[in-house]
Amino acid sequence: MEYTDRKKIIIILIYLFIFALIILGLYSIFKSKANCFDGIQNQNERGVDCGGVCQKECNEIKAQDLIIKKTGIVPSGISGKYDFYAKISNPNAAFGNKNFDYEITFKDSIGNVVASKKGSSFVLPGEEKYVVENNIDSPSEPFSGELKIATSDWVKFEDYYERPDIQIINKNYSEISGGTGFANAQGLLRNRSPFDFESIKIQVILKDLNGEVLALNSTEMKTVKSGEDRDFKVFWPSSFPGAVSVMEAQAEVNIFNSETFLKRFYHNE
Repeated sequence: MEYTDRKKIIIILIYLFIFALIILGLYSIFKSKANCFDGIQNQNERGVDCGGVCQKECNEIKAQDLIIKKTGIVPSGISGKYDFYAKISNPNAAFGNKNFDYEITFKDSIGNVVASKKGSSFVLPGEEKYVVENNIDSPSEPFSGELKIATSDWVKFEDYYERPDIQIINKNYSEISGGTGFANAQGLLRNRSPFDFESIKIQVILKDLNGEVLALNSTEMKTVKSGEDRDFKVFWPSSFPGAVSVMEAQAEVNIFNSETFLKRFYHNE
């Protein structure tokens, strides 16, 4: 290639480069800046043209409050102490409550508060469970008990949520005919989920033929591995009124403390 031809090619490339710079500059000048009406989720918006710098609120689905379905008090078997239970329901299929604080109050027959206790718990999406507090001190026998939820920390599960496959089978309640104590309850815990759990709490609820709660107890199982079966047993040292007809056992798994499990299912709101 002759020198004059190379010179012409270089000049053409220079002109093309300058032309490209001019076009880019014009585009930068005349292009529309991000705003709250461009139909794009940009800037720091939480949705398309809403939230963040945009004053318009996003139409987000908010979690519904927990439902307190039933509360009750039963003797603990220790003088001056009582067990409390509340059956709660989470009406949200896509929201779990990572932590909710509550307060239990005992009242006498004329409505005066005779005892109280604060606590916290969690609930999974769509779950119905018992909140149980054992051995609450009360100077006199309470007439009624109630639970009030003070704070909630809701978590939205973006993807499909499946409750950990943990089963309780072979449940059995029996009174002790000879020896120390009044009764015991036992069963078999099965962890069929693909996860190991540091702790699983089991709540045992005894009911009569009409479904009224007669007695409560609990136990905690440590380091339950995937695929493991584990026997559990709880014990009542003192008698309680009523005839037991039904034994319920509730396994509580706080998945909100397992980042390996949680990151697959949800993000914080």
